[in-house]
Amino acid sequence: MSFRTAVHESLPYIDPEPTPAERSAAEALIAAELSSSPSTDQQPPAAGLPALREPVFSPLIAQELERVASQQKLEAIDKSRYEAPDPSTISSLSSPDELRETLSRAYAASTYLRGREAHLQLLEAHGRNAWLVGNWSGLEAETAALERELAAARREIDRVNVRRRQAQDEAAGELRGLEDAWRRGVGRVLEAEAAAETLRQQILERRREGGEGVAA
Repeated sequence: MSFRTAVHESLPYIDPEPTPAERSAAEALIAAELSSSPSTDQQPPAAGLPALREPVFSPLIAQELERVASQQKLEAIDKSRYEAPDPSTISSLSSPDELRETLSRAYAASTYLRGREAHLQLLEAHGRNAWLVGNWSGLEAETAALERELAAARREIDRVNVRRRQAQDEAAGELRGLEDAWRRGVGRVLEAEAAAETLRQQILERRREGGEGVAA
């Protein structure tokens, strides 16, 4: 099983700090595991998943995507209606409809410019104070809330660490006893295997001696 899907529970309050040699050996094993397992980009798609559905766009979306792909500028707003008419072109107009359209554009441009002037005056008069009040009431309040959340998270981390250390301290004696028992059990198994091998060699030796005596 790959270590990516395994769960490892560390016991920092029970296990001793690894030595540099042990750390180097562990890092070598991790590097070997990474080199033998495919990366996330190289892994094949999971079996059973349906194929990706081809997107279907409306004509307007398709037209907009084509415009973006061709790097054309967006001209969704007619800016000419906000531009003051050129005086040199007014004298050449003779039709009442053309004069009416030009006058309408002039009114629109004048209204837009008056609104812009009023907004700029308000910004100059009250913009600084509004910006300061917005920072004080909005950003500072948000910063204070984030600081409270951070402090609460740190307190929770401290409580978790305390409970974790307490649980590991309570189980440390039992774990060490189980580890010692496991080591003694492994030692007895090795001793039994060595004794069995010695006994097997003795049996084979006696059989050879018995066979040689019968042959003589």
